[in-house]
Amino acid sequence: MAEPPTRSSRWSQIGAWALASVFVLGLFFPPVGTWTGAILAAWLVGTQKPLRGFLWLLATTLIFSLPAIWRGPLAGIIPLLAILPFVFYRLVSPRLPGFLSTLPLPLAGAAMAPIFNLHFLAQSHVTARPGTGTLGLLVYWFAAVVLWMWNERFRASRIAAGAAVFAGAYVVAANFLPGPAGAAFAWTCCGGALALAVWALLHPIKRHRPWANRPELALLQSPYTQSPLQVVLKDGQETLVSASGESFPIRDGIPVVLKPEDLTGANRKYNRLYETIGGFYDDSQRVACALGGMDQAALFLSYLPLLEIKPGDSVLETSVGTGLNLKYLPRGIKLFGLDLSPEMLANCETNLRRWQLDADLFLGNAERLPFADSSFDVVFHAGGINFFSDRASAIREMIRVAKPGSLILIADETEAHVKDTYERMPITSGYFKDRQEAVAAPIDLVPPEMQDVQLKLLLNDRLYALTFRKH
Repeated sequence: MAEPPTRSSRWSQIGAWALASVFVLGLFFPPVGTWTGAILAAWLVGTQKPLRGFLWLLATTLIFSLPAIWRGPLAGIIPLLAILPFVFYRLVSPRLPGFLSTLPLPLAGAAMAPIFNLHFLAQSHVTARPGTGTLGLLVYWFAAVVLWMWNERFRASRIAAGAAVFAGAYVVAANFLPGPAGAAFAWTCCGGALALAVWALLHPIKRHRPWANRPELALLQSPYTQSPLQVVLKDGQETLVSASGESFPIRDGIPVVLKPEDLTGANRKYNRLYETIGGFYDDSQRVACALGGMDQAALFLSYLPLLEIKPGDSVLETSVGTGLNLKYLPRGIKLFGLDLSPEMLANCETNLRRWQLDADLFLGNAERLPFADSSFDVVFHAGGINFFSDRASAIREMIRVAKPGSLILIADETEAHVKDTYERMPITSGYFKDRQEAVAAPIDLVPPEMQDVQLKLLLNDRLYALTFRKH
């Protein structure tokens, strides 16, 4: 099989670097920072859970507002109040469909416009400094629209109508509406923001199907005693229980099949990393690929076509992360994903909703899978096994839950990629430096009875793909 191209258009790479330069310029040049700061603030709060996003944005704003705080209490308080529209946006926007999800930020920002003015925020380059009235609404709306298009990957079929609406509204507002506005404008926007909040509360995010009547329940077993699991209601919440008395909660539709011993050693260390970067994971990968001139799809399509997936197959990915691999699998299959990180699974659920995919997700340890023997037609793992506490157990578990004759795939980064990338990045370097041993494909851990064992190096030797067939 020919390896897919890894390079994107040179012009795309040049464009990515040009856009990155604009955001860097915005940190030092307030007229640009007014627009880029709003985008960054909306992105930052949107990648995190509400409380954590608020705290991250608060900390960032405090750093950039130190000169204003030094001048006096009022000048310091105003930038902090400017955080509130972004928090409102984070709470309401995920519950609204399509282009409608861009409106909470501009309406909330314009509603608060009389409280702060442009010159109060002149030292804050991460939080938007929109001024008052129409200009403020447009700056906030521009930020929300850019992020909406980013999340839709700028696909014309998904963003064309919304982009046209924004462009038309922008032209009308910029040319025919007054800049500053008074209390009437602010109250109108406040009413619109409240209406969206009420609408979002009355139309919550789609609830998960109860587990009690799912056919998938027959596949589940305790990862510790191998006893079958059944669903019972405890205090109105579904819980998985075994005949031996074990109990595993189901939180927001995701069974939690973990014990404290699953989060020790290397698993604990690297799970902390994923809990920290979970919200940034997808976007940081997209940005890195764009700046490096790599076609991001080529990363996934370098190893996923090795899988032997047929219509109607049940497919399990261990260490599913944010679900990026699931997007590139064929439709018409039953998807299952397991991960050790709640943060990564939360982002996986967001991605699945965005891609209109359905999958059963589990919070658990890949070294102790909560599934019965021979449950899945396809089992694979892509990314993470290099730093498991017990790689041999993880491989044996993948084999155990795969049906006889299944082709199993294990893919991860090579030592060259870990040294050149993860050891040099500020956030990840502390986790990967001073390792006791180099990364190596775990071909020596594949049991000898497995068939068709093959090891391939992909993407200029930055990735390995190990495949073998269950006997």
